[in-house]
Amino acid sequence: MITFKGRHHQQDIILQCVRWYVAYSLSYRDLEELMQERGYAVDHSTVQRWVVHYAPRIEKAFRKNKKRVGLRWRLDETYVKIKGKWKYLNNIVEQDQRFIKRIIRPMLGFKSFWSARATLAGIELWRMLKKGQSKSSLPAWEQFYELAQAG
Repeated sequence: MITFKGRHHQQDIILQCVRWYVAYSLSYRDLEELMQERGYAVDHSTVQRWVVHYAPRIEKAFRKNKKRVGLRWRLDETYVKIKGKWKYLNNIVEQDQRFIKRIIRPMLGFKSFWSARATLAGIELWRMLKKGQSKSSLPAWEQFYELAQAG
């Protein structure tokens, strides 16, 4: 189970920020502003830490319930900006790279390889949920929150 013990914010706020970040083309500062409009004071660096911490854990929980894939595998390769330099990522991005590039465009690059890997795991998870690659028939957003509970 994914634990939220010791966090200063409620579990639903944390998960909503993580889901919005990996699902939509939003920057951390955009999320900070959206949360302020809803009455929650959340710093953009806090949201970044949540994404890096929880996205890989939720993605790991999803792997247990993922539908079996076909016999063919395609390997997608992409470049992302890490500390201002373009880095080649292979085997990390397994899904639709055009979608992922569209999502990460407003993110302005990553500070470390670990944060890039964790964020891309969350984006990939969201894409798999939207494509219906889970055994569940729930909508993608409900599956996301369910995975956080089960993980």
